[in-house]
Amino acid sequence: MKKNHKLILVLALFVFGFSKAQFVKKHGELSVVGTQLVDKNGDAVVLRGMSYGWHSMWPRFYNENSVEWLKVDFKATVVRAAMGIEAGKMSYLKEPEFSKQKVNAVVQGAIKADIYVIIDWHSHNIQLEEAKLFFAEMAQKYNKFPNIIYEIFNEPDHETWPEVKAYSEQVIKVIREYDKNNIILVGSPSWDQDVHLPAADPIVGYKNLMYTMHFYAATHGKELRDRTDEAIKKGLPIFVSESAGMEATGDGALDYKAWEDFIDWMESKKMSWITWSVSDKDETCSVLQKSASSEGNWKQSDLKESGIKVRQFLREYNKNE
Repeated sequence: MKKNHKLILVLALFVFGFSKAQFVKKHGELSVVGTQLVDKNGDAVVLRGMSYGWHSMWPRFYNENSVEWLKVDFKATVVRAAMGIEAGKMSYLKEPEFSKQKVNAVVQGAIKADIYVIIDWHSHNIQLEEAKLFFAEMAQKYNKFPNIIYEIFNEPDHETWPEVKAYSEQVIKVIREYDKNNIILVGSPSWDQDVHLPAADPIVGYKNLMYTMHFYAATHGKELRDRTDEAIKKGLPIFVSESAGMEATGDGALDYKAWEDFIDWMESKKMSWITWSVSDKDETCSVLQKSASSEGNWKQSDLKESGIKVRQFLREYNKNE
């Protein structure tokens, strides 16, 4: 790390204060009570943070220093390591050791930074045996850390809920052999839109499960919020593990009003939310410019429009954390 980067990071830590940085120390092991995520004291907790882009396409950002920067500058209380399973030259199926190295760097960075971290199996397809082996290894490695959240299927696309449910039950069983308590996130069909399906037929026999809903505000709207509200009324705990303010393609103009409507709604429900993504692709949803350092220390000129806005959101809503 360059000397000036170290100096700025130290100054940032001083300015923001170490006391406010102790987020996991404050909240500890998370659990689910009814439909609400709660902390070690049984109090409702809302996690807000950033998802990294596919590790197999933007591996340069997968390091401890970028995690620290997201904590101290964006005020993130959670990060998501999106391990690409099939896509990209360095995908998990092609380069499993490289992939685990990148995920571990983010996880260890989050543990050091005292924030929560999602280990995300970032795929649109069922890869059962590979997922079981991977999550068995992760659960054995990290079961003693309350920071860990497992996301076992990023976005099922055309799979039916019975297919996703059967897959999820097997992966959950493997994780629970080694990690009895940390939160597990379960995907829903149609890119995490059809939350009404698991609401009608949820997984039973395990505690501390939540179900993911994803939105892109310029494409999705009140209909998705209403569907999610109905799922919650039926007892389904919801975690928004990926979201943003543009179209579902990841491109197009930001719809600020629609994005704020979603955030107001999530905040009213005390629902955790994560924004996509820490990457520098030429698209709206990648929050960084090509000029951005791999290890944080980003100036405003290194942030795209979406990066500037989500940084503002996170600093506003996490200011008391």
